[in-house]
Amino acid sequence: MTDLDTYRAAIIATFPELAGSTFRLATAGWDSVAVDADNRWIFKFPRHEAGKEGLLREAGLLAVIRPAVSLPVPDLRIHPGPPLFSRHEKLSGEHLVTAEYEALPEAARQKLGQALGRFYAEIHGIDDRQMADAGARPIKPWLSPDEIRAKALPALPEELCALAASTIDAFETLGPDPYGETYGFFDGHGWNMAFDHECQQLNGIYDFADSGFGPLHQEFIYSNLVSSDLTARIIAAYEAETGRQIDRKRVAILSGMHRLSELAELADDPEHAPAMIRSVEFWAETVMGFKSNARPQ
Repeated sequence: MTDLDTYRAAIIATFPELAGSTFRLATAGWDSVAVDADNRWIFKFPRHEAGKEGLLREAGLLAVIRPAVSLPVPDLRIHPGPPLFSRHEKLSGEHLVTAEYEALPEAARQKLGQALGRFYAEIHGIDDRQMADAGARPIKPWLSPDEIRAKALPALPEELCALAASTIDAFETLGPDPYGETYGFFDGHGWNMAFDHECQQLNGIYDFADSGFGPLHQEFIYSNLVSSDLTARIIAAYEAETGRQIDRKRVAILSGMHRLSELAELADDPEHAPAMIRSVEFWAETVMGFKSNARPQ
């Protein structure tokens, strides 16, 4: 039997009405494998004990988040099995990547930025104690600046080293976030969006496994994986919703540290390191305005 056959059997044992459904593997993440049934249902199977704990925690968090936000999020229901798995109705839409965002007209870009800015305002407005009681915990920390210097800088093209080194130096002088820490999504890139490309609108946000307590400004770095233009619109909408003033320079520095930390973690991995280097290059060009073969500004 293939893995899909095994998952299909487990699903049908609990939901026999799906015996005639079409199943396909949707994603195979670090912690869970997702199975799509009829393009309507998503089932998630933990890969290990930590994945099981994460899935249970995510279901508890979403139960609190769902009524507090205006964007749809998964209604994750746990089925104890064995094997344990979750089910939720699939949010209609696809990923949103850079080329697709850049092809959107002005009105669609602005609508998207406003929707995400409102979403962050709403999720940051949930009582932190309530989220802690639901299972929220601190987000995964990045590597230390010294580790990033030692592992990421040697892996970068020489022309990017000065910009990367100055970004690490700037991060060390930032000090605590002026708004402290908050419960947030901290994963708001285009691969976690259900975007309707035909209607040019966002139908929902998913994958809250990496959500938790973290510095408020860090919430705004992940949309830079799609476009710095999108980030600017999100921040403007968030400021209008909350009255808070977001430091764009801090967001740019944190964006760089995020990419550099990921590169440092995978610098010795020949399969994933090239993608991490490209991610740093994209940040340098689109967020920092770095031009290849030119001196960093």
